Amino acid sequence: MKFEATLAALVAVILGVTIGGCQCKIIQFIFGDSLIDVGNNVYLAKSLAQPSLPWYGVDFGDGLPNGRFTNGRTVADIIGDSDGLPRPPAFMDPSLTEDVVLENGVNFASSGGGILNETGAHFIQRFSLYKQIELYMGIQKLIVNRIGQQEAQAFFQQAQYVVALGSNDFINNYLMPVYSASWKFTDESFVSYLMETLEGQLKLLHNLGARQLMVFGLGPLGCIPLQRVMSSSGACQERTNELAISFNKAASQLSDKLSGQLPNASLRFGDAYDFVNDMITNPLKYGFSNSNWPCCSLGNIRPAVTCTPVSTLCNDRSKYVFWDEYHPTDQANELIANELIKKFGFITANTTDAPSPAPAVAPSPPGFFF
Repeated sequence: MKFEATLAALVAVILGVTIGGCQCKIIQFIFGDSLIDVGNNVYLAKSLAQPSLPWYGVDFGDGLPNGRFTNGRTVADIIGDSDGLPRPPAFMDPSLTEDVVLENGVNFASSGGGILNETGAHFIQRFSLYKQIELYMGIQKLIVNRIGQQEAQAFFQQAQYVVALGSNDFINNYLMPVYSASWKFTDESFVSYLMETLEGQLKLLHNLGARQLMVFGLGPLGCIPLQRVMSSSGACQERTNELAISFNKAASQLSDKLSGQLPNASLRFGDAYDFVNDMITNPLKYGFSNSNWPCCSLGNIRPAVTCTPVSTLCNDRSKYVFWDEYHPTDQANELIANELIKKFGFITANTTDAPSPAPAVAPSPPGFFF
């Protein structure tokens, strides 16, 4: 991008050092898809990827839809709580202000979004990772104007960054014949294309001040209910799973490479594939009774795609791995998050602060940092 030469000249400062008198609170900036979206798509009026109807959010707060594609918390919610970090509100939340950003961070995740700009186009509106980074740049400009350049630099370099995309690049792009990627690439070359794009995006985030980055891997995508219902036997789609494994291997290598190349950067890759696969294969071992059918469904009408007010809920949501055709339940998310916490080896960041309550569920001007 044209900004990169300018951005690369930023002075590198070691994480956590106070600059210009800034006593910055450590917060999170989250980039992702529907697995960690907390409400951005609710404000995208034309988006077809919206968890805006019951029974989404039934086990969270007041039980009303809150922008999360699950019955309760996301994996990012749970990991942030464990790390003593406030839960970042959605970028599109009308109550978002500079003070809210300084206190809680921002979640840019968008349902249907992917690493590639074209991913999820059939959802009409969604934020790709490049778009999410553009929105982050607008936030940076606002914070610089609010507290000054030096303190803003410290604030952004102390923050923790989550990058969790890739599922839609397969499920809602490469594996759909309506997308040109399905005939332009082989499995191997498509994963390479994703890695080339992701590398540029991670480097851009580093140029924009990100120093502590957590990159989430993919689970066994071929075992989500939407994929299994395509099989006459109800079995997992092995090709889809192999793509997820290839993605994880390449993304782990990329994270290690960039950690060694980028000044003062720490990129940690969280791969919970084997854990989730075992949870699906051996559900009783983890306290589940069902790992192949969504808790929220239209009976035998499959795939239901989304949960709606006329859907039927399972009797015990804590016994199901999947909430809808795509997304895990709160209980499954908690187990997945705990596995990632072990892998990341978290140390509580803001020890004096209890986890914040869920955010209530505006665009910033374009610009770039410094």
